[in-house]
Amino acid sequence: MTQQSAETSLTGVRNFRDVGGLPTEDGRRVRHGVLFRSGHLAHATDEDAAFLGGLGLHTVFDFRNSADQALEGPDIALPGVRNVNIPLTDPADGAEFWRMVREGELDQLRAVLSDDQGAERMIGSYRTMIRQRTEEHSRVLHSLAEDSVPALMHCAAGKDRAGLSIAVTLLALGVEREAIEADYLKSNSPHRRYKVHRSPSSRAGMSPEVMELLSPLFDARPTYLAAAFEAMDERWGGAEAYLTEGLKLSPATLERLRDRLLEG
Repeated sequence: MTQQSAETSLTGVRNFRDVGGLPTEDGRRVRHGVLFRSGHLAHATDEDAAFLGGLGLHTVFDFRNSADQALEGPDIALPGVRNVNIPLTDPADGAEFWRMVREGELDQLRAVLSDDQGAERMIGSYRTMIRQRTEEHSRVLHSLAEDSVPALMHCAAGKDRAGLSIAVTLLALGVEREAIEADYLKSNSPHRRYKVHRSPSSRAGMSPEVMELLSPLFDARPTYLAAAFEAMDERWGGAEAYLTEGLKLSPATLERLRDRLLEG
């Protein structure tokens, strides 16, 4: 199976892709076959596992919290691959909100999601992950610089926590900002989008209005990624200081990271 066909034929893993080929500001490109992203691996089929096992992965980074893992299940085990769980959100943070997303009635959903409340919640989440999860992002990048490639990063949908961690990694590699955004927005493709699950006990079900209210939570929007970059600017004065001061990446570590993940 080629990677291109895998993106559309992996049946139990959503939003899989290789970020190889993205251009850097100094004219280099991300190597193919060293950095992958996806949704969770808990429902991977035997065929999916065979494909993933053939990627030569060193490490799978799982950014889900314990509540996500309890809901979806643990990742499948891939022989010879190290699984590292680094939660980027607290399981208690927003637990009641996400229960309502799954089970709430229309009036409840309107109360918490109408008038752009859903989008504002997502923007706040991205800003929080940048401001408060520096230790976690630093750990990932230091691992990649040392020995953890090829690597696969995932969360539940592969859109927000994994999407932001991939964006931070690409930023450290010097990838052009437009290319980072373009890769992030690929999560909106129909075959990659997270499958929304609603409780059958909810009378509101998955009606058009319900899906419209939920859409900001399951979209990849430029404003979300922009909010993350704005948080870097506000707290550290820019991306470079975020990497060196916030994530404690030394020039030598950045050079090792780029040597491992970039062509040329």
